[in-house]
Amino acid sequence: MPRYRRIRLGSQGSELKRCLEEGFAGLNYGLNEDLTGKFGSHWREFNQQYIPIWLDTHPDRSKTAAGLSCAALWTFCNELVEGDFILSPDAEGNFRVGSVAGSYFYGPGTALPHRRPIEWQNRTLHLTEFSDEFRRSTRGPLSNVDIDKYADEISILLDGGQPRAFSVANPDVEDPIVFALELHLEDFLVKNWAGTELGRNYDLLYQDGELVGQQYPTDTGPIDLLTVSKDGTELLVIELKKGRISDAVVGQIQRYMGYVLSELTEAHQTVRGVIIGLEDDLKLRRALSVTTNIDFYSYKVDFQLVKGLTG
Repeated sequence: MPRYRRIRLGSQGSELKRCLEEGFAGLNYGLNEDLTGKFGSHWREFNQQYIPIWLDTHPDRSKTAAGLSCAALWTFCNELVEGDFILSPDAEGNFRVGSVAGSYFYGPGTALPHRRPIEWQNRTLHLTEFSDEFRRSTRGPLSNVDIDKYADEISILLDGGQPRAFSVANPDVEDPIVFALELHLEDFLVKNWAGTELGRNYDLLYQDGELVGQQYPTDTGPIDLLTVSKDGTELLVIELKKGRISDAVVGQIQRYMGYVLSELTEAHQTVRGVIIGLEDDLKLRRALSVTTNIDFYSYKVDFQLVKGLTG
């Protein structure tokens, strides 16, 4: 089964035209050396070797940024195989589609030196053809985003299917108005972060002025929100859940926290977790009662119509 990645080719897709013309896709991330034969058998080996190198050349950056950069390079250059798909946005946010057609090669002295040969399709997938959830997940600044969870949605369009309306039905939410508002929960929280209780003590994770802590990629899936305490001593992993919550979310967030602890924290940092959901239950409370570093926060959805003056 093919994998799918959203690969941004330069700032605002500035290198897309060249990539289409020359039949490749590439990334930069500030490692200026040929990586052929240096990826190792696992991304952890690559990260262990290249995070210190990346930090030496970017002394003003954090280990979190280094881990993000090195993992993105390893995935694109080494993990993707021939036949996997990439979707690359243009300046308008629509996507050109291509499939990986060969192994990694190095293009020294170029804007995108770490490259894969790509067989580009002569078509554009328009942003309006995709679900709201897909559009939100791909509009961030990261150059390499895992979009495997939308494989069914993408494959229908690639097979020539007509644009489809993706249902907003959710069996865990009885009130359709509540669910419609919950679809935007993550974006709403980001936009209003400074006014939340968590925002008093933690900052959203930014890099070069752009938010990178939203849908932060890990080897077990993306973290909804990754934040850092205002004193820099703690990384906070936030998992958002719509509707009723299963106690399985505790294991999920612990996996994310384990990744952050192992790959992103510096010597002076610790990791905590927060689960945000509509309501908890006995199973979740039992699971959290034996943890010391995961908290639960509930949210409320309030939708009102207020009548104004009438003529």
